[in-house]
Amino acid sequence: MGWFKKKEKLEVIEVGVPLAGSVVELSEVPDPAFAGGFMGKGIAIKPREGKVYAPFDGTVAHAFGRSNHALLLEHASGIQLLIHVGINTVSLKGRGFTLRVQTGEKIKKGQLLLEFDISEIEQAGFPVITPVLVPDDQEMVKSVETMEGAGVVDGVPLLRVHLK
Repeated sequence: MGWFKKKEKLEVIEVGVPLAGSVVELSEVPDPAFAGGFMGKGIAIKPREGKVYAPFDGTVAHAFGRSNHALLLEHASGIQLLIHVGINTVSLKGRGFTLRVQTGEKIKKGQLLLEFDISEIEQAGFPVITPVLVPDDQEMVKSVETMEGAGVVDGVPLLRVHLK
């Protein structure tokens, strides 16, 4: 008896901080779809540098190839995370953005995924604030908890995704 260990059920996914900057509430994003939580639950970051890193081990579910402004990442649990650099930056058609990964690529926490030119984006008239959220309609998501002090203290996750 006891030869087989019961596989532990993953109950909480910790999402690391994907870019350096000031963490703010989604309500501060100057776009009603993000600010109102219609795209999902999460937080936003006012970036200090133009680099996005993998917040967990997983896969690039979708790299927005023509515009290079956003990434949809998938954790091994199946939970997806959207990182959307700037507001209305899709209209830049990739100018100021350099993707370092492709759709379907495996990623490791801390890996450089995307680089962007903050001043070029701002000079084009777009806010560079970056929503980081768990898109709605993921059946296994029970709740999304935003972490106080994330991005300030090393090792503090940005989000905790509680699973059903």
